Amino acid sequence: MTDNKRTFESTMTELEAIIKKLETDDVPLEDAISYYEKGMRLSKWCDEKLAQVEKQMANIITEEGEIKPIDLEEE
Repeated sequence: MTDNKRTFESTMTELEAIIKKLETDDVPLEDAISYYEKGMRLSKWCDEKLAQVEKQMANIITEEGEIKPIDLEEE
């Protein structure tokens, strides 16, 4: 899946499937390394996507239509 068509949810599902494969005892070492590398790439993508969304969420629109920054560290 290309990055511009990738969704956070589908990436998490793919990452969870990789984790399940790695948790089995019958994965050959070469495959385990490949799964691990792919999992790390997917994890990085998810982390970057969450950081991007956090930046977008750092502002809220008031009832008057004004953009107001919010402090995400408060909660």
